[in-house]
Amino acid sequence: MVKKVIKFAKWIAGLLFVSSILSVVAYRFIPVYFTPLMFSRCFEQIVNGEKIKLYHHWISLEEMPPSMPVAVMASEDQRFLTHHGFDYKAIEQAAKSNLNGGKKLRGGSTISQQTAKNVFLWQGRSWLRKGLEAYFTFLIETFWSKQRIMEVYLNSIEMGDGIYGVQACAEKNFDVDARNLTRSDCALIAATLPNPRRFSSKAPGPYMRKRLRQIETQMKHIPAFPSDK
Repeated sequence: MVKKVIKFAKWIAGLLFVSSILSVVAYRFIPVYFTPLMFSRCFEQIVNGEKIKLYHHWISLEEMPPSMPVAVMASEDQRFLTHHGFDYKAIEQAAKSNLNGGKKLRGGSTISQQTAKNVFLWQGRSWLRKGLEAYFTFLIETFWSKQRIMEVYLNSIEMGDGIYGVQACAEKNFDVDARNLTRSDCALIAATLPNPRRFSSKAPGPYMRKRLRQIETQMKHIPAFPSDK
């Protein structure tokens, strides 16, 4: 009986391993139209008796303004183009700051890690989810280009209440197509990403204006995002 259970567990583990590889490879080529995060938010709205809010329009990286990837790198992950999914320097800095009781930092979560979490996993803070996040981060860094990671990230990241991706954000909050967003618009969107359900790019307050100026300053030191062509 024990041998059968072990054999079955190995079979399940193998199936999950193969399916994870196949899903990552598939998303290298096809758009990501729906994510676990979108499902979770929609489920919350249904449970709370609210109208479902889901605004999402996939566009290619070439259809986005060049300032958009630069803005999110300035805000979220300035070493995105040089690391392999994990920014160990940022993790070390965050750990030291937290241990010393200093200003709380973001924790060193990279754009690759955020993409892995948003596209393949549920929300939460368990060790199991963090372990799977590291696994999927390794996979997308292995099978996807940096351009593809950025493209999926900017199409799937939450940018407001029920708003996912830069095109939906441009339409809902700026009344323009994504390609027409200005450099300041891109910086303002990036400024909301620590908590897009709390901070709005449509009606930014004093704190958001301050964040906007900080990100615009950092953008001057970020190189132009390389084209995939």
